[in-house]
Amino acid sequence: MKKRILAFAFAFLCAPAAQAQPTLSSAIFALGCFWCGEEAFEKVPGVVAAVSGYTDGRTKNPTYEQVSSGATGHTEAVEVRFDPSRVSYEKLLDVFWLNHDPTTIDRQFCDGGSQYRPGIYWLTEEQRKAAEASKAKYGKLKTFPQPIVTPIVKASQFWPAEDYHQDYYKKNPVRYRFYTSGCGRYNRLDELWGKLRK
Repeated sequence: MKKRILAFAFAFLCAPAAQAQPTLSSAIFALGCFWCGEEAFEKVPGVVAAVSGYTDGRTKNPTYEQVSSGATGHTEAVEVRFDPSRVSYEKLLDVFWLNHDPTTIDRQFCDGGSQYRPGIYWLTEEQRKAAEASKAKYGKLKTFPQPIVTPIVKASQFWPAEDYHQDYYKKNPVRYRFYTSGCGRYNRLDELWGKLRK
């Protein structure tokens, strides 16, 4: 019995330690339709999830219908959860710029209204500084004559959207492709950013 206990203890002590779970960071971006934001960011290695939701508004726990009316002040956004040991916030900023139209205030592609306004919503002072530097960088890199008007704003409460909006591009691929094609999203992005998107 004693030998069995000793053998068990030896095996336990010699077993490899369980891998520590990575510490995740968050970032919030608004780039028009949040379905498209999810697709853009979830393709990035190191991004664990992009959650569709609403931010920068007045109403607590708003519904899609309320936000769509434009009465709550919210904009559609995504909360990106990422492993900073695998992908930097600066890389996420690159993805953000090349996946929205920075020349408009209350519109993205075929979707009009303040609920589709783009923006970078910073959570820390480090994010704010990185966002400002990134905006300046793309101001020089841009391949279009219009100024970049996308705002950089301190983050407020982020409210996750209803379940049927989450991973919409995966759950409804045909409808999603029909939407993005009809909206002219990717044609406009290629027109704006050209070779930078390649």
